[in-house]
Amino acid sequence: MSIVYWKELADHFSSRRFMILVVLILLTGLWAIFTSGQAIRDVAQQIPTQYVFLLLLTSQPGTVFSLAAFLVFFGPLVGITLGFDAVSGEYARGTLSRVLSQPIYRDDLINGKFLAGLTTVAVFWAAILLIVIGFGISMLGFPPNGEELWRMLIFTVVGILYVGFWLALALLFSLLFQRTVTAALASLAVWLFLAIFVGMIAQAVASFFTSAQVLVETILSRLSPNILYADAVRILIDPRGEVLERASRGQAEGILPTPLDLSQSLLALWPHLTTLFAMVAVCFAIAYIKFMRDEIRA
Repeated sequence: MSIVYWKELADHFSSRRFMILVVLILLTGLWAIFTSGQAIRDVAQQIPTQYVFLLLLTSQPGTVFSLAAFLVFFGPLVGITLGFDAVSGEYARGTLSRVLSQPIYRDDLINGKFLAGLTTVAVFWAAILLIVIGFGISMLGFPPNGEELWRMLIFTVVGILYVGFWLALALLFSLLFQRTVTAALASLAVWLFLAIFVGMIAQAVASFFTSAQVLVETILSRLSPNILYADAVRILIDPRGEVLERASRGQAEGILPTPLDLSQSLLALWPHLTTLFAMVAVCFAIAYIKFMRDEIRA
Protein backbone atom coordinates (compact mmCIF):
# COMPACT_ATOMS: atom_id res chain seq x y z
CA MET A 1 0.00 0.00 0.00
CA SER A 2 2.87 2.39 0.71
CA ILE A 3 4.04 2.10 -2.91
CA VAL A 4 0.59 3.07 -4.20
CA TYR A 5 0.31 5.80 -1.57
CA TRP A 6 3.55 7.58 -2.48
CA LYS A 7 2.94 7.22 -6.21
CA GLU A 8 -0.57 8.72 -5.94
CA LEU A 9 0.67 11.49 -3.63
CA ALA A 10 3.35 12.45 -6.16
CA ASP A 11 0.75 12.45 -8.95
CA HIS A 12 -1.56 14.75 -6.96
CA PHE A 13 1.10 17.33 -6.20
CA SER A 14 2.36 17.33 -9.79
CA SER A 15 -1.11 17.47 -11.37
CA ARG A 16 -1.71 20.68 -13.32
CA ARG A 17 -5.45 20.77 -12.71
CA PHE A 18 -4.94 20.40 -8.97
CA MET A 19 -2.33 23.16 -8.88
CA ILE A 20 -4.59 25.50 -10.88
CA LEU A 21 -7.49 24.82 -8.51
CA VAL A 22 -5.34 25.34 -5.42
CA VAL A 23 -3.93 28.63 -6.77
CA LEU A 24 -7.43 29.95 -7.51
CA ILE A 25 -8.74 29.01 -4.08
CA LEU A 26 -5.69 30.36 -2.25
CA LEU A 27 -5.72 33.68 -4.12
CA THR A 28 -9.40 34.20 -3.36
CA GLY A 29 -8.86 33.16 0.24
CA LEU A 30 -5.90 35.51 0.64
CA TRP A 31 -8.00 38.39 -0.63
CA ALA A 32 -10.72 37.56 1.90
CA ILE A 33 -8.15 37.39 4.72
CA PHE A 34 -6.52 40.67 3.65
CA THR A 35 -9.77 42.64 3.51
CA SER A 36 -10.93 41.15 6.81
CA GLY A 37 -7.61 41.97 8.46
CA GLN A 38 -7.72 45.57 7.27
CA ALA A 39 -11.24 46.04 8.66
CA ILE A 40 -10.38 44.35 11.97
CA ARG A 41 -7.25 46.46 12.41
CA ASP A 42 -9.32 49.64 12.01
CA VAL A 43 -11.60 48.68 14.93
CA ALA A 44 -9.14 46.55 16.90
CA GLN A 45 -9.56 48.65 20.05
CA GLN A 46 -13.28 47.82 20.18
CA ILE A 47 -12.92 44.06 19.78
CA PRO A 48 -12.03 41.71 22.65
CA THR A 49 -8.55 40.35 21.89
CA GLN A 50 -9.61 36.84 22.93
CA TYR A 51 -11.17 36.09 19.52
CA VAL A 52 -9.65 38.61 17.11
CA PHE A 53 -7.93 35.97 14.95
CA LEU A 54 -11.18 34.06 14.49
CA LEU A 55 -12.61 37.13 12.76
CA LEU A 56 -10.15 36.58 9.93
CA LEU A 57 -12.17 33.47 9.08
CA THR A 58 -15.71 34.75 9.69
CA SER A 59 -15.89 38.46 8.83
CA GLN A 60 -16.59 39.56 5.26
CA PRO A 61 -16.18 43.34 4.89
CA GLY A 62 -15.95 44.32 1.23
CA THR A 63 -16.18 40.72 -0.03
CA VAL A 64 -19.03 38.45 -1.07
CA PHE A 65 -17.79 35.53 1.07
CA SER A 66 -15.88 35.25 4.28
CA LEU A 67 -13.04 32.75 4.12
CA ALA A 68 -15.05 30.18 6.09
CA ALA A 69 -18.08 30.56 3.80
CA PHE A 70 -15.83 30.36 0.76
CA LEU A 71 -14.31 27.09 1.96
CA VAL A 72 -17.79 25.70 2.69
CA PHE A 73 -18.88 26.25 -0.90
CA PHE A 74 -15.70 25.64 -2.90
CA GLY A 75 -13.82 23.19 -0.65
CA PRO A 76 -15.65 20.19 -2.18
CA LEU A 77 -14.06 20.98 -5.55
CA VAL A 78 -10.70 19.93 -4.12
CA GLY A 79 -12.06 16.52 -3.07
CA ILE A 80 -13.88 16.02 -6.38
CA THR A 81 -10.76 16.97 -8.35
CA LEU A 82 -8.68 14.41 -6.47
CA GLY A 83 -11.16 11.54 -6.68
CA PHE A 84 -13.28 11.61 -9.83
CA ASP A 85 -10.71 9.80 -11.99
CA ALA A 86 -8.95 7.77 -9.31
CA VAL A 87 -10.19 4.48 -10.77
CA SER A 88 -12.01 5.52 -13.95
CA GLY A 89 -8.76 7.02 -15.21
CA GLU A 90 -7.07 3.65 -14.72
CA TYR A 91 -9.88 1.99 -16.67
CA ALA A 92 -9.59 4.53 -19.48
CA ARG A 93 -5.83 4.12 -19.80
CA GLY A 94 -6.03 0.33 -19.51
CA THR A 95 -3.52 0.30 -16.65
CA LEU A 96 -5.69 -1.15 -13.88
CA SER A 97 -5.26 -4.77 -14.90
CA ARG A 98 -1.50 -4.22 -15.35
CA VAL A 99 -1.17 -2.77 -11.86
CA LEU A 100 -3.15 -5.60 -10.27
CA SER A 101 -1.10 -8.18 -12.16
CA GLN A 102 1.82 -7.08 -9.98
CA PRO A 103 2.08 -8.25 -6.33
CA ILE A 104 -0.37 -5.53 -5.25
CA TYR A 105 -3.67 -6.50 -3.65
CA ARG A 106 -6.91 -4.75 -4.52
CA ASP A 107 -7.43 -3.39 -1.04
CA ASP A 108 -3.90 -1.98 -1.04
CA LEU A 109 -4.66 -0.14 -4.26
CA ILE A 110 -7.90 1.54 -3.20
CA ASN A 111 -6.66 2.22 0.34
CA GLY A 112 -3.48 3.82 -1.01
CA LYS A 113 -5.42 6.00 -3.45
CA PHE A 114 -7.84 7.21 -0.77
CA LEU A 115 -5.16 7.87 1.85
CA ALA A 116 -3.04 9.78 -0.68
CA GLY A 117 -6.01 11.98 -1.54
CA LEU A 118 -6.78 12.53 2.14
CA THR A 119 -3.16 13.46 2.84
CA THR A 120 -3.25 16.00 0.00
CA VAL A 121 -6.40 17.52 1.49
CA ALA A 122 -4.72 17.69 4.92
CA VAL A 123 -1.68 19.49 3.49
CA PHE A 124 -3.97 21.92 1.64
CA TRP A 125 -6.03 22.69 4.74
CA ALA A 126 -2.96 23.03 6.97
CA ALA A 127 -1.48 25.51 4.48
CA ILE A 128 -4.63 27.62 4.72
CA LEU A 129 -4.36 27.61 8.52
CA LEU A 130 -0.71 28.70 8.43
CA ILE A 131 -1.51 31.46 5.92
CA VAL A 132 -4.29 32.78 8.17
CA ILE A 133 -1.96 32.82 11.19
CA GLY A 134 0.89 34.44 9.24
CA PHE A 135 -1.29 37.16 7.71
CA GLY A 136 -2.96 37.78 11.05
CA ILE A 137 0.33 38.28 12.88
CA SER A 138 1.67 40.62 10.18
CA MET A 139 -1.51 42.73 10.05
CA LEU A 140 -2.57 42.76 13.70
CA GLY A 141 0.86 42.77 15.32
CA PHE A 142 0.31 39.97 17.85
CA PRO A 143 -0.03 36.17 17.70
CA PRO A 144 -3.18 34.14 18.42
CA ASN A 145 -3.72 32.87 21.94
CA GLY A 146 -3.89 29.22 22.93
CA GLU A 147 -7.67 28.85 22.61
CA GLU A 148 -7.69 30.42 19.16
CA LEU A 149 -4.96 28.02 18.04
CA TRP A 150 -6.95 25.05 19.32
CA ARG A 151 -10.10 26.26 17.57
CA MET A 152 -8.20 26.74 14.31
CA LEU A 153 -6.62 23.30 14.63
CA ILE A 154 -10.00 21.65 15.18
CA PHE A 155 -11.36 23.74 12.30
CA THR A 156 -8.67 22.15 10.13
CA VAL A 157 -9.63 18.62 11.25
CA VAL A 158 -13.31 19.25 10.54
CA GLY A 159 -12.40 20.68 7.13
CA ILE A 160 -10.36 17.58 6.27
CA LEU A 161 -13.36 15.38 7.12
CA TYR A 162 -15.65 17.62 5.07
CA VAL A 163 -13.49 17.51 1.94
CA GLY A 164 -12.76 13.83 2.65
CA PHE A 165 -16.47 13.10 2.18
CA TRP A 166 -16.37 14.59 -1.32
CA LEU A 167 -13.17 12.69 -2.05
CA ALA A 168 -14.85 9.42 -1.03
CA LEU A 169 -17.99 10.28 -3.03
CA ALA A 170 -15.98 11.10 -6.15
CA LEU A 171 -14.04 7.85 -5.70
CA LEU A 172 -17.34 5.97 -5.46
CA PHE A 173 -18.66 7.57 -8.65
CA SER A 174 -15.36 6.79 -10.33
CA LEU A 175 -16.05 3.11 -9.60
CA LEU A 176 -19.76 3.16 -10.44
CA PHE A 177 -19.47 4.81 -13.86
CA GLN A 178 -15.90 3.87 -14.91
CA ARG A 179 -15.89 6.93 -17.19
CA THR A 180 -13.99 10.02 -16.14
CA VAL A 181 -16.39 12.60 -17.57
CA THR A 182 -19.49 10.88 -16.19
CA ALA A 183 -17.94 10.54 -12.74
CA ALA A 184 -16.95 14.22 -12.72
CA LEU A 185 -20.41 15.39 -13.85
CA ALA A 186 -22.16 13.17 -11.30
CA SER A 187 -19.96 14.49 -8.48
CA LEU A 188 -20.56 18.11 -9.51
CA ALA A 189 -24.30 17.51 -9.79
CA VAL A 190 -24.47 16.09 -6.25
CA TRP A 191 -22.34 18.99 -4.97
CA LEU A 192 -24.63 21.62 -6.48
CA PHE A 193 -27.75 19.81 -5.28
CA LEU A 194 -26.54 19.47 -1.69
CA ALA A 195 -25.12 23.00 -1.60
CA ILE A 196 -28.09 24.84 -3.10
CA PHE A 197 -31.30 22.83 -3.17
CA VAL A 198 -31.32 20.82 0.07
CA GLY A 199 -31.91 23.94 2.15
CA MET A 200 -34.81 24.99 -0.10
CA ILE A 201 -36.37 21.53 0.06
CA ALA A 202 -35.99 21.46 3.85
CA GLN A 203 -37.80 24.80 4.15
CA ALA A 204 -40.60 23.65 1.87
CA VAL A 205 -41.12 20.37 3.74
CA ALA A 206 -40.87 22.03 7.16
CA SER A 207 -43.62 24.49 6.25
CA PHE A 208 -46.13 21.62 6.54
CA PHE A 209 -45.15 21.04 10.20
CA THR A 210 -46.33 24.17 11.94
CA SER A 211 -45.76 22.85 15.46
CA ALA A 212 -42.13 21.80 14.86
CA GLN A 213 -41.15 23.70 11.75
CA VAL A 214 -37.71 24.81 12.95
CA LEU A 215 -36.79 21.33 14.21
CA VAL A 216 -37.87 19.60 10.99
CA GLU A 217 -36.02 22.14 8.85
CA THR A 218 -32.85 21.72 10.92
CA ILE A 219 -32.92 17.92 10.71
CA LEU A 220 -33.57 17.83 6.96
CA SER A 221 -31.06 20.54 6.09
CA ARG A 222 -28.31 18.72 7.97
CA LEU A 223 -28.61 15.82 5.56
CA SER A 224 -26.40 18.05 3.42
CA PRO A 225 -22.72 17.92 4.42
CA ASN A 226 -22.40 21.55 3.28
CA ILE A 227 -24.93 22.79 5.83
CA LEU A 228 -23.60 20.41 8.46
CA TYR A 229 -20.08 21.72 7.99
CA ALA A 230 -21.24 25.35 7.94
CA ASP A 231 -23.01 24.83 11.27
CA ALA A 232 -19.92 23.16 12.71
CA VAL A 233 -17.72 26.07 11.62
CA ARG A 234 -20.16 28.56 13.13
CA ILE A 235 -20.06 26.75 16.46
CA LEU A 236 -16.29 26.39 16.46
CA ILE A 237 -14.86 29.67 15.21
CA ASP A 238 -17.73 32.05 16.00
CA PRO A 239 -18.27 31.57 19.76
CA ARG A 240 -20.09 34.90 20.10
CA GLY A 241 -22.31 34.48 17.05
CA GLU A 242 -23.38 37.74 15.47
CA VAL A 243 -21.75 39.74 18.28
CA LEU A 244 -18.31 39.43 16.68
CA GLU A 245 -19.68 40.39 13.30
CA ARG A 246 -21.16 43.60 14.75
CA ALA A 247 -17.82 44.35 16.43
CA SER A 248 -15.90 43.87 13.18
CA ARG A 249 -18.15 46.50 11.58
CA GLY A 250 -17.47 48.94 14.40
CA GLN A 251 -20.75 48.26 16.24
CA ALA A 252 -19.27 47.04 19.50
CA GLU A 253 -21.97 48.43 21.76
CA GLY A 254 -23.85 45.86 23.78
CA ILE A 255 -21.37 43.01 23.49
CA LEU A 256 -22.23 40.33 26.04
CA PRO A 257 -19.28 38.75 27.87
CA THR A 258 -20.75 35.23 27.51
CA PRO A 259 -19.01 33.41 24.65
CA LEU A 260 -18.87 29.62 24.64
CA ASP A 261 -15.58 28.32 25.94
CA LEU A 262 -13.70 25.62 24.07
CA SER A 263 -15.15 22.68 26.03
CA GLN A 264 -18.72 23.89 25.48
CA SER A 265 -18.04 24.43 21.78
CA LEU A 266 -16.67 20.89 21.50
CA LEU A 267 -19.79 19.46 23.15
CA ALA A 268 -21.96 21.32 20.65
CA LEU A 269 -19.64 20.30 17.80
CA TRP A 270 -19.43 16.58 18.60
CA PRO A 271 -22.63 15.49 16.74
CA HIS A 272 -21.51 17.35 13.61
CA LEU A 273 -18.04 15.83 13.80
CA THR A 274 -19.27 12.25 14.22
CA THR A 275 -21.83 12.67 11.42
CA LEU A 276 -19.20 13.93 8.99
CA PHE A 277 -16.91 11.03 9.94
CA ALA A 278 -19.77 8.58 9.41
CA MET A 279 -20.50 10.07 5.95
CA VAL A 280 -16.86 9.61 4.94
CA ALA A 281 -16.78 6.05 6.32
CA VAL A 282 -20.01 4.99 4.59
CA CYS A 283 -19.00 6.41 1.18
CA PHE A 284 -15.57 4.83 1.30
CA ALA A 285 -16.95 1.51 2.57
CA ILE A 286 -19.35 1.31 -0.39
CA ALA A 287 -16.54 2.18 -2.81
CA TYR A 288 -14.27 -0.41 -1.14
CA ILE A 289 -16.86 -3.20 -1.43
CA LYS A 290 -17.66 -2.27 -5.03
CA PHE A 291 -13.99 -2.32 -6.04
CA MET A 292 -13.29 -5.61 -4.28
CA ARG A 293 -16.18 -7.33 -6.10
CA ASP A 294 -15.65 -5.86 -9.57
CA GLU A 295 -14.35 -8.11 -12.31
CA ILE A 296 -11.30 -6.58 -13.95
CA ARG A 297 -10.25 -7.98 -17.31
CA ALA A 298 -7.14 -7.17 -19.30
